[in-house]
Amino acid sequence: MSAASNDSRKRSKKRYATGHHHSKRWKGSRELEVGMEGILITCNMNERKCTAEAFNLLNEYADELFGPEKLQDNNGSSSDEEEAEEDVDVALKKEVAQLKASGAKQQRRFQALDSGANNVIFIKTQDLESDKLVHHILSDLHTTKKKKSRVILRMLPVTGTCKAFQEDMVKYLTTFLEPWFKTPNCGTYQIAFKARNSSHNKRDEIIKSIAGLVGKLNPKNKVDLTNPELTIIVEVIKVVCCISVVKDYALYRKYNVQEVVKEDTPKPDVTPAPTDTSTAGEKDAPDAEETTKEETKKGEEDNDNSVPAEDKEAEDEGDGE
Repeated sequence: MSAASNDSRKRSKKRYATGHHHSKRWKGSRELEVGMEGILITCNMNERKCTAEAFNLLNEYADELFGPEKLQDNNGSSSDEEEAEEDVDVALKKEVAQLKASGAKQQRRFQALDSGANNVIFIKTQDLESDKLVHHILSDLHTTKKKKSRVILRMLPVTGTCKAFQEDMVKYLTTFLEPWFKTPNCGTYQIAFKARNSSHNKRDEIIKSIAGLVGKLNPKNKVDLTNPELTIIVEVIKVVCCISVVKDYALYRKYNVQEVVKEDTPKPDVTPAPTDTSTAGEKDAPDAEETTKEETKKGEEDNDNSVPAEDKEAEDEGDGE
């Protein structure tokens, strides 16, 4: 075998190994990881369309709540930034900063990542409060009853992530839950737990450990499964645990954008119809009186029948006298 063919084989192996390494690193940077914040969005069999709808919906309401997204131009400066006179030192520092910014990948406020589960996408958020944004969206949909998506089902904010093992979750939640449940703060709550592609956590054990932790933060915290003030959302996907604390979970139909736009059906009136007791009493009285008369008449007839014939004849004779 010639040296040229050996060199060609080495180059192809090296090229293959390099390409494989880059693809693996690219895939890792596009997946849900511990330390991220964002929004979990569930859909029904159409993740690509769900992603497009999510971007439209999130950008529409983010512009209302936080203002338009400010992008940087090729020079690394903000498009609305005003030019000003600068001395030489400031200009050099700015140029260095621009070179660094142009070499780094620009971060958008919404980025779609692989969640690790089917029919679930994760939108990573940058420099905004995902729980505030999702609540604002659902509040508007609940008020206007205007449907703005077809394939999106639920939108769950993720304001914290940790490893999906019970000891890691309890350790992380000890600090995470303090703003809502640590003395003097308190409230009624429920825990909404769901695990996908994960079998090492038992639902009842996780819920019990979290409830015990909330009780330690403040004994006044009480569980309410009907209409709680706060809901602790715990979504486990593979080895990542996504957590948030939300309001109006029951009111906004478990944060389901399809259900929240439906008209609220009034509950049937189960109050018994009022009865006219006086009329009923008056109607019952004659019946009782007639019954008494019949019983009295019957009793007299029975008494007559019970008198022996001899005594009856004696009575007749007495009457005759």
